[in-house]
Amino acid sequence: MTHEPLSDRLEEIGKEMVDSAYRAHKELGPGLLEPVYEECMVLDLCKKSFEVEQQVALAIEFDGQVLASKLRIDMLVEGAVIVENKAVVELYPLFESQLLTCLKVGRKRLGYLINDNVSLIKTA
Repeated sequence: MTHEPLSDRLEEIGKEMVDSAYRAHKELGPGLLEPVYEECMVLDLCKKSFEVEQQVALAIEFDGQVLASKLRIDMLVEGAVIVENKAVVELYPLFESQLLTCLKVGRKRLGYLINDNVSLIKTA
């Protein structure tokens, strides 16, 4: 499956989101819970005039019906970029699969999986 390149706007949102994640982690370091890093990122992104929604419920459809069960994503930036924060010893393949499912269900092109419980923050 091939996709069009990301738009300049998506690239900009992604760049600023990653910058906010690095800033929060650099100042706080590892060892805190996910909501702390999420709150720092939201504050930083809002200072940059980005719209950020937290703990967004995504509807799941099956056989033409919307299920009562929902997926929940940590952050949605500008209605376009999904961010999943983790504070775990190891990122498991399951976490990446969950992000890919959220991208599919939410019909989004760009998502980030960030683990703040490391000495050097990375995105996947």
